[in-house]
Amino acid sequence: MEKLTIKSMILVLAMGLAGCSSSDDNAIDEIPDRSAQSLFTDAREALDNNLYQRAIQLLSAIDTRYPYGPISHQVQIDLIYAYYKSGNAAQGTALADRFLRLNPTHPNIDYVYYMRALINLSTETNLFQNLAGIERSDRDPTASRDAFNDFKIILTDHPQSKYAADARMRMIEIKSRLAKYELSVAKFYLKREAYASAANRGRYIVEYYSPSEEVEQALEIMVVCYEKLGLVELKNNARQVLAANYPDNSLIDN
Repeated sequence: MEKLTIKSMILVLAMGLAGCSSSDDNAIDEIPDRSAQSLFTDAREALDNNLYQRAIQLLSAIDTRYPYGPISHQVQIDLIYAYYKSGNAAQGTALADRFLRLNPTHPNIDYVYYMRALINLSTETNLFQNLAGIERSDRDPTASRDAFNDFKIILTDHPQSKYAADARMRMIEIKSRLAKYELSVAKFYLKREAYASAANRGRYIVEYYSPSEEVEQALEIMVVCYEKLGLVELKNNARQVLAANYPDNSLIDN
């Protein structure tokens, strides 16, 4: 009961903070008619002070009024960042998609891929589920896959990028997330006695997500399913791999 009470209090505090932020955002004044550079200076100041909604208004005004100016690309890049920090994934992704399409050789293209990946990852985060300790490995992994692909582009096409190291680390984390999803699907099929589908999901985990913590359970599912299907050779092969990598597994002695 004590833990639940603490989590409830955290949720109330989080909601209260969100309400304060909304009040500040609603107080933003109409953007005056000034030069692009003057507005950009104000936008950068807003970003530095974490006033992301203010920055979005300023940067959007520049993007609309001066679409072909000398700072237009930097304005769009900063706007992508502001959308990310404000939690506006839809606008951030749309702007990143447009930028990548229109500026494929821009010197900061690696940063745009990096930001699009972070935006996709942000849609995977649910504050209330995380606070309550709810594990949802069965949720749609599309956003994680998209983020993984963008991080991979950075490592493949821009290996010297300053974002490469973080991209590599995040790819490892995403790999675990995707393996958990595939494992949840395999268990779903197993529970419904769809043994061929469950075994195929297990094999997919072993082939594409090794090494990961989910591989052992995937091999267990393969052994059980192949036995149910009467596929003795495949069962023995899966069991040998299980024994070689997890010699203390309970299925080894069976």
